[in-house]
Amino acid sequence: MDAKITNSILYLDNVSVSFDGFRALNALSFVVEPGELRAIIGPNGAGKTTMMDIITGKTRPDQGEVYFDGAVDLTRKDEAEIAQLGIGRKFQKPTVFESHTVWDNLELALNRKRGVFSTLFYRLTAEDKARIEEILATVRLTARKDDYAANLSHGQKQWLEIGMLLAQEPKLLLVDEPVAGMTDAETSETALLLKDIAKTRSVVVVEHDMGFIRDLGVKVTCLAEGSVLAEGSIDFVSNDPKVIENYLGR
Repeated sequence: MDAKITNSILYLDNVSVSFDGFRALNALSFVVEPGELRAIIGPNGAGKTTMMDIITGKTRPDQGEVYFDGAVDLTRKDEAEIAQLGIGRKFQKPTVFESHTVWDNLELALNRKRGVFSTLFYRLTAEDKARIEEILATVRLTARKDDYAANLSHGQKQWLEIGMLLAQEPKLLLVDEPVAGMTDAETSETALLLKDIAKTRSVVVVEHDMGFIRDLGVKVTCLAEGSVLAEGSIDFVSNDPKVIENYLGR
């Protein structure tokens, strides 16, 4: 197998998919390294959501290779199998259990056996409690652990959902527009939060907020019309004439 595949956490090569004659992805190729935090930008219709649908098994590509963790062919797996492999996806709108406490949301999300008997007779272990406390600290919600999720701000609900994904121990986290609707303070804190998470796993962030992308200070991939338009630092990508024409100039 190609060394580029075996040394990557996520490998896409020549991936294309069409819907009713519209080519959503057009020979898309890029690689995410283990432990990397990567930002994905691009105009609406650039293929960002379709790319995540393919990585998570929601959509099958018409052609191309998609490998995870150096060996697993994702095009041969379904959504449930891919989630169990260690790929977590956070959609733009937070989906938390609002009538439960922050702690209960994280406890429900813990990565453990899901059989009927194991669920009925499950007791929270000291290790589980320590893991929840660790996640609470990571997502800045320790002080809110006994509050109902419904009483959190929009930004804090986003953090809680990220925490629920962390409870499932993913190797790769896909995060879609995490700072949409957040205050400036929450946006800045989310950049720090994601950088903390990326110390122990790989994270791919799709976002439109260029100030937030700049705060992340990571490699940026700009998509347009289903393929990579430019890739590099935010300054390099922002100054690319093709990016200015297709995205930033709009």
